[in-house]
Amino acid sequence: MADKTLVEFVKQSLERGESRSAILDALNQAGWRKAEVDAALEAYSDVAFPVAVPRPQPYLSAREAFFYLLFFILLGIVSFSLGSLLFALIEYGFPDKTNVNDYRVFRLESQVRSGVSGLLVATPIFLWLGYILRGARRRNPQMQRSRIRKWLTYVSLVVAGCTLVGDGMSLVYNFLGGDLTVRFVLKSVVVAVIAGAIFTYFIGDAEKGDQGDVDSQ
Repeated sequence: MADKTLVEFVKQSLERGESRSAILDALNQAGWRKAEVDAALEAYSDVAFPVAVPRPQPYLSAREAFFYLLFFILLGIVSFSLGSLLFALIEYGFPDKTNVNDYRVFRLESQVRSGVSGLLVATPIFLWLGYILRGARRRNPQMQRSRIRKWLTYVSLVVAGCTLVGDGMSLVYNFLGGDLTVRFVLKSVVVAVIAGAIFTYFIGDAEKGDQGDVDSQ
């Protein structure tokens, strides 16, 4: 963020009709670094108007950071619980004949209980929190420029994208090795559907957010 004194100087200079190049030269001669001056100039839109017109600035709210962090953590819990439950059901439907023992049955039962518990507890909170955040963004367009939301959105896109790539590579690897089974294919489909749904949703959300930033400038 640019120095407040510098931003105020740029504001007054623009309102007096000084050109951006003249302001840049004067501040450079005064010892300000070019990056600092550019940041201060970027705070105001280059439009013809009697006074300096400020650009919309990204912001970071501790309260909003808490809600978005909780939202994305719950997304991870719901995704993992759903995947774990579906994996267990696939194991029940297509068991490994070479690995049938009491421990396997106990592990699958525990996996089903864990998946169901995660979905029953986390899903309602996740959906409620998503509804609250969407409503807040509709009422307050400034939230569209939230830094924490953008960072977490793109982190989720990276994780989902890497998961999709890894899932595809694993499928091809097993196919080339002749180890492709119905159980493995179904698990790959589960991973692809969950990761693909997350990637599709958030890539659209990110594009709308970036477009909103462009339109507001």
